[in-house]
Amino acid sequence: MLEPMQTGRSITAQVDELKCQLESNGSGPFVLIGWSWGTWLSCLLAAAHPSLVSRLILVGCAPFHARDATRIAPVRRSRLTDSENVELSAFFAADGTWNERAFKRAMQLSDKADAYELLGDSDAVIKFDRAIFEAVWPEAAELRKSGELLSVVEKIRCPVHAIHGDSDPHPADGVSDPLGKMLTDFEFVLLDRCGHKPWLERYARDAFYGTLERILYLDE
Repeated sequence: MLEPMQTGRSITAQVDELKCQLESNGSGPFVLIGWSWGTWLSCLLAAAHPSLVSRLILVGCAPFHARDATRIAPVRRSRLTDSENVELSAFFAADGTWNERAFKRAMQLSDKADAYELLGDSDAVIKFDRAIFEAVWPEAAELRKSGELLSVVEKIRCPVHAIHGDSDPHPADGVSDPLGKMLTDFEFVLLDRCGHKPWLERYARDAFYGTLERILYLDE
């Protein structure tokens, strides 16, 4: 099991970086499990380097059409108080480097907006690089807006599985509909009472890991 971390400041750089990380740690082909932005990155790698990927598992995938992405923010805002929305907006609007305390608070609010019911705050240590985010995400959003993202995804030939929470602000049909129409080997699993991070959800965690285990052993 490998958990590669991306540092590239463009989509191409991150795809190339992930390719090198995989090739330096095994012969492949690999099963890629991507979460959030990592779902798109995994799709882009699988399309560009099909011999490296045997199966894709997309967890908490963002929608593939820009029109569906407009549905995310209203759901998130509805789950926060007015003061919390102001606080979170101020964090992302701030210039300069985000300090550790401010970042932790922003992640707590983001989790509240994205979740159904979490088991508790994650104790994972996260190092967030604002420069990478601000360089890569606008490029990714434009890739979706232009339709190029789906054009690339259409080239994927390996089996693809999407695991999605029914309370994830990212609309489930924004993932299931486009992928279901264009991929010949696609499975969509919708988890009940589950938000954007299934492994932390009180009511969906066991179902998530059970689904993940089932998919991982399909080839054995």
